[in-house]
Amino acid sequence: MDLATILALGQTALELGLICSLTVLALFLSYSMLNVCDLSTDGCFTLGAAVGAVVAISGHPYLALPAAMLAGVCSGFVTAILQTKLGVDSLLSGIIVNTGLYSINIAIMGGSSLLNMNKVDTVFSLMKEALRGTVLAKQYKLAVALIAVIVILVLLTLFLKTRLGLAIRATGNNPDMVRSSSINTVFTTIVGLCIAGSFTALSGCLLAQSQKAVDINIGTGIVTIALASLLIGGVIMGRGGIFTRAVGVVLGSVLFRLVYTVALRFNMPAFMLKLISSVIVVLAISIPYLKKKWPTIKRRMAHNKLKGGAQKC
Repeated sequence: MDLATILALGQTALELGLICSLTVLALFLSYSMLNVCDLSTDGCFTLGAAVGAVVAISGHPYLALPAAMLAGVCSGFVTAILQTKLGVDSLLSGIIVNTGLYSINIAIMGGSSLLNMNKVDTVFSLMKEALRGTVLAKQYKLAVALIAVIVILVLLTLFLKTRLGLAIRATGNNPDMVRSSSINTVFTTIVGLCIAGSFTALSGCLLAQSQKAVDINIGTGIVTIALASLLIGGVIMGRGGIFTRAVGVVLGSVLFRLVYTVALRFNMPAFMLKLISSVIVVLAISIPYLKKKWPTIKRRMAHNKLKGGAQKC
């Protein structure tokens, strides 16, 4: 493998990692801040891709971005209403919305399971034209992804430092205390999930425009990938302020995509990648727990060893 190939693989991993990091930032808000596991992520990702593709095909590639985000807000709103107003468990509400979104996404795509955007202008093709003749001409996809991530990172950091943002963070940490402080936890949950949905949908929209195609299964498994990236990011920069942790989440997404890219390069079957994602999630969750419990396990093993020796005597 020569240097040019390595650099090309690295750039591809960086581009995809940055685009998918928007979904990881959505989980950072919903899972880490609100303590809500939103399982509608897969369907919301596809929703953003489908809406973005349809709007781009109609001749409005830039308008596709806010349109996709608005669709994500709607998805997050429905999920939040099921949890907060109708008493549906958070896991079950995510599953319900995710299931319903499959039909909605097919309808948005005109009854087809695939949309081709090869002859359609996208934000990436427009950026390619804008950078033509410059040193960054070959990095047009990276430029778009980087701009999107920086904007979302800054906005999310500023938002979480506002009064409403602090209320959302407090809701996830101690909802009972928040209720006693006269903060409307229903409102904070709805706002948090709506924002998270917009990030997820934007991620799907950018990936669709980058690949110039949308498949109905484009979002399948994205929640596992995002969760693995979130946990990796927590290991990299688990301590620090909101911005530092958010940057760690983005780095986790890039690192995870780099592992994916290397695995594919060494001819690992594509169907095995989902299993890798699941294993990474299990390890990332269980290792800190086992590390915390290790002294107790060690003492128990030593006690059993001494007990066994005494019985032999």
